[in-house]
Amino acid sequence: MFNAFERKIAARYLRARRGERFVSVIAIFSLVGIALGVATLIIVTSVMNGFRQELLSQILGLNGDIGIYGAGQPLTNYDAMSQKIRTIKDVTGAFPISQGEVLMSGPQGGATGGIARGITLDGLKQLPTVSHHVVAGSLANLTGGDAIAIGAGLAQQFNLSVGSQISLILPQGKATVIGTIPSIQAFHVVAIFQTGMQQYDSSFVFLPLDAAQTLFQQTGSASQIQVFVTDPDHDEAVKQAILNMFPGQPLNIQDWKQNNDSFLAAVTVERNVMFLILTLIIIVAAFNVISSMIMMVKDKAKDIAILRTMGASSGSVLRIFLMAGASIGVLGTFIGFALGVLFCHYINDIRLFIQHITGQKLFDPTIYYLESLPAQLDWREVVEIVLMALVLSVLATLYPSWRAAKIDPVETLRSE
Repeated sequence: MFNAFERKIAARYLRARRGERFVSVIAIFSLVGIALGVATLIIVTSVMNGFRQELLSQILGLNGDIGIYGAGQPLTNYDAMSQKIRTIKDVTGAFPISQGEVLMSGPQGGATGGIARGITLDGLKQLPTVSHHVVAGSLANLTGGDAIAIGAGLAQQFNLSVGSQISLILPQGKATVIGTIPSIQAFHVVAIFQTGMQQYDSSFVFLPLDAAQTLFQQTGSASQIQVFVTDPDHDEAVKQAILNMFPGQPLNIQDWKQNNDSFLAAVTVERNVMFLILTLIIIVAAFNVISSMIMMVKDKAKDIAILRTMGASSGSVLRIFLMAGASIGVLGTFIGFALGVLFCHYINDIRLFIQHITGQKLFDPTIYYLESLPAQLDWREVVEIVLMALVLSVLATLYPSWRAAKIDPVETLRSE
């Protein structure tokens, strides 16, 4: 498409000579703008993908992929139901839980609200976020009527360790002859876990299923049955199989997408808005390419006229300036691609370095719920960003190149 003569002339026009510094500076700024736009877009989309994936892994690691609730009544035959559900294809586990809101109080005073969840040991092993991140004690000791497993955030807040005592207070209380009084029960800490998600580490506690049923006055019933499947993104067949398995029983079945729909919608909207805003950086840089190319065409009008009189066709002139302008965009795009990928790879090292230099905490886990800054490169999105930048860069050179090809050599030489 481009012969050696056209490539040589385009490369010469890109090199600044005396008296042409201003045009060259604009071209450099255009290149830098495209590189920064591409790098920023790759970094931001990767960080948002990382946030989404990390939060979803934490959510799915603490909850089942599908939740089965009794429609207007508790689940009393939960053991038989769990056994039958485990026989369904693609189901890896099904366990009952008894759950409720409580007020937690330490031995030295203070209180905080949270969630107390009763679960069997086999069910707890299905939650990798908890079972794989025990930092003190053992989940094997989670037996009896007064055993409890708490998060590291809660342990730090109340200065608790394995063997310490924590009290759970139910908001509904108990009815007595003197009125309703809060229901308080003391538990001994047998395990401390650290999921890496501040919200869970500070507000979730786990009890044996029998102890939770007694605490919440749900003896013989369960709040829900949590079901785990091989592919959470394709769980519709499992949901339908559960409904077909219990045709006469009123059930409310919800998967993880329904339980977290507001979160997923918020992340999707934020990601799309950020993508649109940051794309404007590349568009602005593309306009800089247009302005620099127009100035180059006006500056090289005499050269274009000479080339035309020497036999160069208008198509050859168009290709020369198309190659010169596109080179700025292509080089800027691939520099931005390299910067973006490298930044995502070393993002936490860069964060720690900036924190060391500034002395400021850039990523507070109490605000963002995560203890590290995640970044997950989606190569399909990266390719889309690179292609978008290349297309915009090429489109930005079309008009100036067309103007160069339309220059009349006779009129130009006459004015010279």
